[in-house]
Amino acid sequence: MTKNINTNRRSFLKVSAAAGGGMVIGFNFLGCESKPRIPEYVAPNLEIPEKWNTLNGFLRIGENGVVTIMSPNPEIGQNVKTAMPMIVAEELDADWDRVIVEQAGLDTDNFVRQIAGGSQSIRFGWKSLRETGAKARHMLLMAASEKLEVPIEELSTEKGKIYHKATDRVLDYGEVATAAASMEVPEEITLKDPKDFKLIGQSTRNVDGFKIAQGSPLFGLDVMEEGMKIAMIEHPPAFGMKIKSIDDSAARAMNGIIDVVRINVEPEGWNPQWSDVNAYPELVAVVGESTWQVMKAKKALNIQWENDSDLENSAGHEATMKEALASGNGEVARIDGDPDKAFEMADKVIEKTYSAPFLAHNTMEPMNFYANVKENSAELIGPIQTAQFLEGTLEGVLGIPKENISIMMTRMGGGFGRRLYGHFGTEAALISKAVKAPVKLVYTREDDMTQGTYRPAYMVTYKAGLDTSGNLIAFQIKGAGIPGSPVFHNRYPAGAVDNYKVENYQVATNISTGAWRAPRSNFIATAEQSFLDEVAEAAGKDPIDFRIALFDKAKDNPVGSDNDYDAERYAGVLRLVKEKSGWSTDKPGVYRGVSAYYCHNSYVAQVLDVIVEDGVPKVDKVYCAVDCGIVVNPEGAINQIEGGIVDGIGHAMYSTLTFEDGVPQQSNFDKYRLIRQKEAPKSIEVHFVDNGVDPTGLGEPSLPPIGAALANALYRATGTRLYSQPYINQVELLG
Repeated sequence: MTKNINTNRRSFLKVSAAAGGGMVIGFNFLGCESKPRIPEYVAPNLEIPEKWNTLNGFLRIGENGVVTIMSPNPEIGQNVKTAMPMIVAEELDADWDRVIVEQAGLDTDNFVRQIAGGSQSIRFGWKSLRETGAKARHMLLMAASEKLEVPIEELSTEKGKIYHKATDRVLDYGEVATAAASMEVPEEITLKDPKDFKLIGQSTRNVDGFKIAQGSPLFGLDVMEEGMKIAMIEHPPAFGMKIKSIDDSAARAMNGIIDVVRINVEPEGWNPQWSDVNAYPELVAVVGESTWQVMKAKKALNIQWENDSDLENSAGHEATMKEALASGNGEVARIDGDPDKAFEMADKVIEKTYSAPFLAHNTMEPMNFYANVKENSAELIGPIQTAQFLEGTLEGVLGIPKENISIMMTRMGGGFGRRLYGHFGTEAALISKAVKAPVKLVYTREDDMTQGTYRPAYMVTYKAGLDTSGNLIAFQIKGAGIPGSPVFHNRYPAGAVDNYKVENYQVATNISTGAWRAPRSNFIATAEQSFLDEVAEAAGKDPIDFRIALFDKAKDNPVGSDNDYDAERYAGVLRLVKEKSGWSTDKPGVYRGVSAYYCHNSYVAQVLDVIVEDGVPKVDKVYCAVDCGIVVNPEGAINQIEGGIVDGIGHAMYSTLTFEDGVPQQSNFDKYRLIRQKEAPKSIEVHFVDNGVDPTGLGEPSLPPIGAALANALYRATGTRLYSQPYINQVELLG
């Protein structure tokens, strides 16, 4: 059914800076109009249409040809708010200079996978986004065909205009938008050949760049609503503890304090989802008029705590994981051939153990959420990677049906997986319900860093057997983690070794853990690629040639049938980075390390150069080859690659989170070490493989391998192999 809604300029500006449209196309991935919340900034060089004729709510075209494209997925710095609308605009043949992009709110009826996670937004949306633009273009052409009284085959489009070249006539999209909105949406549509792309593949500025530079309100912490109160939480000081008693009289007596409430985000009988990770479900919340007043009142709380767990709450020590690996109680995940016999026959056996600590996410913007919960409705605004799962949790916890819950996603000041877990949104809603007022919950840095949901601590033991010719004949992996193993048993070198075995070990803990940028891969890639470098050295072979030979075997004569990678594409990025880095050319004074890894459906290879100045090793340059299929926005893609590299170097080199009796010993940046500006590579050179395949993941794949490239380069500079992160404990970078 077609529905036309006319909206005048005054109503339009009142509701949103860009809501409504001359023509709106909806479809299953990016469907209809979102639940409007925060007005969007409209570029000053665009004139707002006098009238918008709305069909559905996704793609809007005003009578003056201005196009509004909704961006459905959360923007977490990965630039999907620019890239996803670019895909629609490409097939629409829109004039990008006349496009307004809006962030959609959660709409589970019409949008699918409104998630920022797994680096999959572009991959999953690629076809549907293109089809939406192409179908809208076809409807515009049908309307123009009727208006000009010419066959549709004689018409062409370019930059928001329709051309009939035979009669030298031109129509702007806006001239036929209303008529096009009445056309039937085509079932099937022909998409462009990628060689004809004009916008995709061109570097395009971030649509929020101007707003960010101006300090426009985009982030959750920017939310200011009428009557809004400020809330902060107090959780137990150590994992494995709970509230025993509370004396809040002093806090309640302070100026500006409205209430002190005790909440439980896991009520009895409620079934949590995977996204409801929370070490401290029972909390004390202070609510007041201002942030400063609430922070002072928090300090006046007198709370007694008690133990609530039989688990060892000082988990994280390497000894705990070593004990697990030595127990022999692991689960065999994969076995090819006869590894035990092969190791007995090997000429050389190399066995090494690698470990990494817990890590915090430490997003620049701490956790926060706005909530206004009424008797049978709830309105929430905030930075969340998984709004749909939060909606499901709220339905269960609040007892309010989903259709009465509105969630607007704001731009996020970092996430890295931390905002996959929406307990802070649930907390905000429960606090609002308790005080019967709209609240904005704000975590301090200390609240955030000590709450948990950390990157797990990991340990893995690798064992390799070489024959007399230096060929790899046996390979064994034993992986342990607090709480789970980091090993992907079907990834390389699975399929490249005749005798191969993987065992996984679990360690229980009461410390809450979760996804951290490139989950599991962020550690196992560094361990695997560091070990392969040492094995290549023991075999007397060049580390790149050694890896490529294994890929050739996996391609020509693979072992097993469940190998989770394309050996040709994997070897391709290694060959490309070898060429671009001049690997075969000796560079005096430069110490080089190589690494390659596959995750999130993409392949990355890196060469890292270390130089030594005044006896101190320094990261000089990184060469990076990436096979992620078609690159939608090269500028945004390079930014993601560079960010992952710097982030990976910093955490491998400097970061750690430790515990004493379950108490985190790092609660702010004075003790939790992050990379500094002078410690980042002086330059990063990125090269993309141009193979024309559909896009794959990009936000995470550059991080996992860089730790090994760094470790391998530092070995050549210092003569010391690095097995335990952070490396700063073993070698000093930059003094």
